[in-house]
Amino acid sequence: MDKLEAMRVLIEVAECNSFVAASRRLRVSAPAVTRSIAQLEDSLGVRLFNRTTRHVRLTDSGARFYEDAKRILEDVEQSMAAVTGSYTEPKGVLSITAPVLFGQLHITPLVTEYLQQNPSVSVKAAFYDRVSNLLDEGLDIAIRIGHLKDSSVYAIPVGSVHQVICASPEYLEKHGTPSHPSELANHEIIQAPTVDSLNSWQFESVTGKVSAKVTPRLHCSQNGTAIAAVKQGFGITHLMSYQVGEELKNGSLIRLLRDYETKPLPVSIVHLEGRQAHAKIRSFIDLAVSRLKLNPDIEH
Repeated sequence: MDKLEAMRVLIEVAECNSFVAASRRLRVSAPAVTRSIAQLEDSLGVRLFNRTTRHVRLTDSGARFYEDAKRILEDVEQSMAAVTGSYTEPKGVLSITAPVLFGQLHITPLVTEYLQQNPSVSVKAAFYDRVSNLLDEGLDIAIRIGHLKDSSVYAIPVGSVHQVICASPEYLEKHGTPSHPSELANHEIIQAPTVDSLNSWQFESVTGKVSAKVTPRLHCSQNGTAIAAVKQGFGITHLMSYQVGEELKNGSLIRLLRDYETKPLPVSIVHLEGRQAHAKIRSFIDLAVSRLKLNPDIEH
């Protein structure tokens, strides 16, 4: 039995919770996957999975072996990468994630520049507004906005961004400019998906935290929709400063209630300790740090 291959099969079954789904990802037959797991269990003398007609779940022993198998395979891959030169020359596939608009506006230009500089690397870019688990999702680098809770990652700070209240000049001319968060109750509100709850927006002042009740007229499932609506003069919205950086600079949107803005949120490039030595990762981080620290939409 090829123990390393058996470990790969176990990892796929554990992550798919299915022998059939694992067989599709591995491009082998389902009976071959079942046979590999059975041989591995026989060689170890323990049951690795609890199986029912509907579910496949790791046992406690299986969960411990799964973590060890992932670590062992990563060590093997790093050793092979060192021999083939991946630690000295950028090559292979680089997986990157970032918040949607930050990725579209600020990471995509970095990716294309990086690819032009490194012809032996290809990039998988996954942009979504949630915190991803780099290890579980097989990601090399993540751009995180906010205070980090995961102590298992390495983080390089590149600046900070603010949560901002904004509206178009046309809207403010027609409805007036609020001077205190409590006045938002008298305005048309556009609710973006990633900032605050539906009924309360948070602020800070010299006297402490301030909570303002709002009643959104427009609920948006994407930040881009909220930006389009506020630019059209429908109402006031709450977004991240980098999402409307260009609009704030050209005057198509006005930043409101600046004296009540919450503390800035850090922007960080994070990666895993076990992968930091790869040249493809080091070279992208070096480029990203240099470019993002010069980005006018990120405060430094």
